[in-house]
Amino acid sequence: MRDFKGRTAVITGAGSGIGAALAHLAAREGMKLVLADINLADLEAVAGTIDSAEIVLQKTDVADPEAVQALADLAWSRFGEVSLLCNNAGVVPGGRHRLVWEYALEDWRWAFGVNMDGVVNGIRSFVPRMLAEGRPGHILNTASVAGFVSGEGSAVYGASKHAVVRITEALYAGLRERNAPIGVTMLCPGLVATRIYEAERSRPAHLRSSDGRPAEAAEFLSISDNLFQNAPSPEDVAAQAFDGIRRDQFYVFTSARYDEVIAQRTQAILARGNPVFESLISLSKDKADAEEERA
Repeated sequence: MRDFKGRTAVITGAGSGIGAALAHLAAREGMKLVLADINLADLEAVAGTIDSAEIVLQKTDVADPEAVQALADLAWSRFGEVSLLCNNAGVVPGGRHRLVWEYALEDWRWAFGVNMDGVVNGIRSFVPRMLAEGRPGHILNTASVAGFVSGEGSAVYGASKHAVVRITEALYAGLRERNAPIGVTMLCPGLVATRIYEAERSRPAHLRSSDGRPAEAAEFLSISDNLFQNAPSPEDVAAQAFDGIRRDQFYVFTSARYDEVIAQRTQAILARGNPVFESLISLSKDKADAEEERA
């Protein structure tokens, strides 16, 4: 998909971060926009900064299949087609560096509801209609480098993103086997200077954890400012995503920061060896310090 002008883009999680940056870039490409987010006020703020009259906003909980179906119905009723679907909404539960057995069930249900079910719901509600239209299109699923690394930290978020990787690969394979004119790109960001780490503000009341634990480990908080100071901007990541769409590239990693760790994990699997996992906190700190020195 290279010609975006006059086509329709649907973007979830468009109220901030990568989603908002994707919306701005799509508008500059001349696209009609259907923007979705669980926070309507955030959507309205983003729309107020986009110079386009062809924008539709819809408050959407992507974990709710009926809400995503309503989003699809809105897109087709308003613009008559969808050419670009960005399943981008995502959350990171607080306490990313707890031990896996210490996460509350609410953490698992919330993360998988948004990160995994949100992608599944988008695929189910949009792909059959896009196929029926028979015109060229593209689907962008936002996964994460967390879907390719492993270890002690960020187990809930990482597990949900591992699921997104598998789902997106299946989507790609299914469309290719049918010679469908729909491309698939999987965006795999590393650290990005977004508000995803403030996602707790959007957690539904019925999924709030009451275990009394602090939201974040003190070790993570002590290095977080340094980590995100060196992180790429959402605008940079959105540009990489659109470049991947234009080139029909499936894997789009926003950084080579974790390549060595991904390779070590893959090599251990192929060798049937026991894995050796670095602390994600230590790894991130070392890489951030190294990037700061190079800068």
